[in-house]
Amino acid sequence: MSAIVSPPESIRLSKRTKDQLITLKRKTGIRQWNVLCRWALCQSLAMPGTPPLPDEGGTEGGIEMTWRVFSGADGDLLWAALVLSCPEDVEPSTGELGRLLRAHIVRGIQLLLQSVRSKIGDLLEPAV
Repeated sequence: MSAIVSPPESIRLSKRTKDQLITLKRKTGIRQWNVLCRWALCQSLAMPGTPPLPDEGGTEGGIEMTWRVFSGADGDLLWAALVLSCPEDVEPSTGELGRLLRAHIVRGIQLLLQSVRSKIGDLLEPAV
């Protein structure tokens, strides 16, 4: 990569993703979107392959958070992990990496929903 690419200023997620996050919040007791989204990103990055890039439309009624709120104290680490996961055929620009970020978050949320049955311990099960 020839130039340093900065993270997007904000992350917008669709209403469908918001509804899935509400389900995760209810089942896990985790109250903050950003915590669940960070967890989802890490889950997706750990999976092989690149998730399909999301459609740009459909964020009305969804959620929006700044990069700082999303990433917390681990912003540099999360961004570096995302940049390193960027497929060779994707131009590493802020816009494209922002789309890849959303794709990983969406896939990660779906993975978390699949693994959660009714309590927070279910999320920790794969990690132990």
